[in-house]
Amino acid sequence: MPANIHRKVNIIGHQNPDTDSICSALAYAWFKNRQGGAVYEARRAGQVSRETQFVLDHFGVAAPRLCTDVSPQIKDIDIREQPGIDGEMSLREAWGRMRDAECDTLCVVDADNELLGLITVKDIANANLDLFDVGVLSAAGTSCRNVLATLEGELAVGDADTRFTRGNIHIGTTPEAMEATLEDGDIVLANRYEAQTCAIECGAGCLIVCNGADVPRTVRARAAEKGCTVITTAFDTYAAARLVSMAAPVRHFMIRDNILKFSVNTAIEDARKVMASVRHRYFPVLDVEGKYCGLVSRRNLLNLHRKQIILVDHNERSQAVEGLEQAEILEIIDHHRIGDLETSGPVYFRNVPVGCTATILYGLFREADVTPPKEIAGLLLSAILSDTLMFRSPTSTPLDENAARALAVLAGEDIPTYAQQMFEAGGDLTGKSAEDVFFTDFKVFSRGDIKFGVGQSSYMTHKNRTAAEKLIRPFLPQALSHAGVPMVFYMFTDVQSQSTDLMCSGVGAESIVKDAFGADFKDGKAVLAGVVSRKKQLIPALMAALQART
Repeated sequence: MPANIHRKVNIIGHQNPDTDSICSALAYAWFKNRQGGAVYEARRAGQVSRETQFVLDHFGVAAPRLCTDVSPQIKDIDIREQPGIDGEMSLREAWGRMRDAECDTLCVVDADNELLGLITVKDIANANLDLFDVGVLSAAGTSCRNVLATLEGELAVGDADTRFTRGNIHIGTTPEAMEATLEDGDIVLANRYEAQTCAIECGAGCLIVCNGADVPRTVRARAAEKGCTVITTAFDTYAAARLVSMAAPVRHFMIRDNILKFSVNTAIEDARKVMASVRHRYFPVLDVEGKYCGLVSRRNLLNLHRKQIILVDHNERSQAVEGLEQAEILEIIDHHRIGDLETSGPVYFRNVPVGCTATILYGLFREADVTPPKEIAGLLLSAILSDTLMFRSPTSTPLDENAARALAVLAGEDIPTYAQQMFEAGGDLTGKSAEDVFFTDFKVFSRGDIKFGVGQSSYMTHKNRTAAEKLIRPFLPQALSHAGVPMVFYMFTDVQSQSTDLMCSGVGAESIVKDAFGADFKDGKAVLAGVVSRKKQLIPALMAALQART
């Protein structure tokens, strides 16, 4: 598959995406596509939360497609676009195609490009060298057209659509010998008049006349009466005898079962392992609909086009999709601390100390003198209100509030009314499991040997927050193993009172919270007044307390 100069670039946020992560990806993709030069697509690295789904539904925007791994796939290499062949194609024509294309494998497909089998040069060689298989044409149900094409012959008597379904191949010798050996339906190569008439009278199904010789009128007439096909060819008897078995269709010899094939979505690493375990050279590739689209070999794997991505709302490896180290990062737009990502070359990195990535994007829009349409403005507004808890979070800055108020005008929304609806939608737990709630907005943090996870949910009503606490409390011990970290913390943030009920699990987790905030646990939770921001208030305090113990 030739490299496309307009390659697709994925814009993607962190795992367990929040509203900012998804809305910023969508808005930035819209912005970048206006600039041209590539095709930009917003993606998501996890499930859409109810708050985010409310936002998307409210502004009529579809959720981005899921992407949890950016490791290179078969579609990221130059697939050999070798056309499929019809199963009726003769062995000789198939061999000619292999020779011209310098490819030792052809794939047999039906009219809908469904893969039926494959044939290799080895299969053709084996068929050609099986000198004793004199019944191959009838066994394969070979068409007269194939014989004509293979012998480059002309039809003197008969129907080109005839199929040979019985009989063996014979070289016509003396009438005496032929009378003793010929059977009905046999295919006879004969040049002498006596041999030709004898073959017809003995019930031959096909008479092949070599050396370009004319067929006498009496032979033609008798062949027509007896239903014997007559073909003439310029090849001599030796060449014709060697070639005629190559008229058999490839479907008779093709490999049908246990075909090693790859999808365009197969990971390169998986394909490499399969290729190393067998001696095949070429492997069929199927597109996303399961249709044949080309071949791939070990050599193709060397010409790899790494996926191109733009990261929004994160810049830490632990929060990114799988396979990031094998992708090409083009840009990073973020408002968090600078993490541990490494890039293979310089990238555009926009990191601003504001409360939301969407605020940074709004700044980029203004710099480019671009006014977003209503739905894009609504996405950016929603992200800012979510991340700043409607400007109540300590991470909120005047830039966030100014951007939100300008975007509210473009989106036609009243901020207090809309924010109330959005937060209430996010706090609805109907039909949700503890695992769903816990991992909706969950991030893993690390520094050196220190590693822990923190989840957060924000609630406008005491009722929703209390329901969430009852759901999450018994799940916390399980969350440790699910997240693969020694400690987990969960913030139940009350937007109205600007406080957080903190629950945790793991050895020493409660004492770490006490060291960080001087708070005691009662009924399994610590009340942290004034703490609403995970990034600015909780994480730094926990990090400091943990480092003090090392």
